[in-house]
Amino acid sequence: MTDARAAVAEAFRAEWGRIVAGLIARTGNWDLAEECTADAFAAALESWPRDGVPDRPGAWLTTTARNRAVDRLRRAKAGEAKLRLLAATATADEPPASDHVVHGDHGDHGVHGPRDDRLRLLYTCCHPALGFEAQVALALRTLTGLTTAEIARAFLVPESTMAKRLVRAKQKIRVARIPYRVPPPHQLPERTGAVLGVVYLLFNEGYGATSGDGAMRPELTREALRLAGLVAELMPDQPEALGLLALLRLHDARAATRIGAGGELVPLEEQDRGEWNRATIAEAVGLLQRALRRERPGPYQLQAMIAACHAAAARPEDTDWPRIVRLYDQLLEHVPSPVVRLNRAVAVAMADGPEAGLALVDAVAPELGDYPLLPATRADLLRRAGRRTEAAEQYRTALEVAGNDGERRYLARRLAELDRV
Repeated sequence: MTDARAAVAEAFRAEWGRIVAGLIARTGNWDLAEECTADAFAAALESWPRDGVPDRPGAWLTTTARNRAVDRLRRAKAGEAKLRLLAATATADEPPASDHVVHGDHGDHGVHGPRDDRLRLLYTCCHPALGFEAQVALALRTLTGLTTAEIARAFLVPESTMAKRLVRAKQKIRVARIPYRVPPPHQLPERTGAVLGVVYLLFNEGYGATSGDGAMRPELTREALRLAGLVAELMPDQPEALGLLALLRLHDARAATRIGAGGELVPLEEQDRGEWNRATIAEAVGLLQRALRRERPGPYQLQAMIAACHAAAARPEDTDWPRIVRLYDQLLEHVPSPVVRLNRAVAVAMADGPEAGLALVDAVAPELGDYPLLPATRADLLRRAGRRTEAAEQYRTALEVAGNDGERRYLARRLAELDRV
């Protein structure tokens, strides 16, 4: 039974976005798509422990969700055209959507672009009629299955506020009849910022999960990388699209070294750099150079340059921290956020000493409120400064607000090291 439940959990992480996107494409009803997909996973929790895990869990879930949608539409005595479309595609052997660009594809509203339900979902969520935060929240909800509480935490807002925001976004799409499609080329630029922002946050959720047993959710990082590649392919002359793809690949190149044998998070300076994927790093640096040649630096390119500085250092002590500080200064001109200032403070600490960094952390702390990484950052700098008692207090605070077990294991190890001294 435990194995079956684990299989359901794994399938949820891997299949939720694909199934929801496919149902939205076929019914146009966002709530119906989410509810029927949720019903399919609930059915799996009942069936798989009793009957065994199917050979193709994704196909089983897709068929179940589609059948639930057919039943719901039939009971409502509505959507005959939608029923015919669902019936025509009701097969467990449906192949996954193509990842390549298909020119002249009239099946996607005559738009040139990838025939990919999740990419269409991404661009629909990022329609300019929606506010940026609503765009990002809706995309995260539908693409990843993140709960409203998890998304609220990412935005540092109450769960009730986020729930209302999601409801309003879906209503806006329905009332405004926003088409479910990748827009034509001349409309792509107006959605670039939102689309790249969603892909970036999707990757971040995979790279550092806001909750759960593991420190990472690899299925989300893979999906973000896939979508980033498709967006860069759609807009090959957009330097920020190339910059984002370079940034994600640079981070992904060291993903295998971020988790220790006990499931704990491994900080950058302790990672085995010999195990970083140098081929992926070289590919990412090539993308970054292509972007920079267009001489339109933006926040993703600057973050990629920071990541490239880390990738170029053979040892932690070889890291060019003064250059990283300068890059953060440039990044702040584009993104004057307290989180960027916190990251800059860490870079200053590494360049000029922990006390210099702590002064900057204390200055930005009031703007960060309950940001969960603030106490962990302060704890690390206090430890480096030799202020063990204060560091231990901050590690305890960080443990109380840590989002996943991988972070908690790392923080607990640091606290235990202080207690042994």
